[in-house]
Amino acid sequence: MADQTYDDGRARKLEEMLRALAARIHELDSAGSLLAGAGDLTRLIGDVRSELFHYEVRATYDTPEIAHNRRLVSDATRSADKQLWEPREWSPDGEDEEPNW
Repeated sequence: MADQTYDDGRARKLEEMLRALAARIHELDSAGSLLAGAGDLTRLIGDVRSELFHYEVRATYDTPEIAHNRRLVSDATRSADKQLWEPREWSPDGEDEEPNW
């Protein structure tokens, strides 16, 4: 289950990775070698990108309990909708009547 959730410790690590990337960009820029450090930046960006993807996917992951609760609500809503929109029997005597909304 730890793989499917994104805890606070892992989130803090991602924040540190983002800050380290920003610091490295600033460091290279200050030294006038921003483009010369392209290989290093590419590696760092790849690591951060991968971790950002995991954060985005896993931070929104539903635990089995949450998924079960969502199913219950969805089933109840669908059931209620069906009861509201069930067809009525047609009768020729009711043609002149106004709809009862």
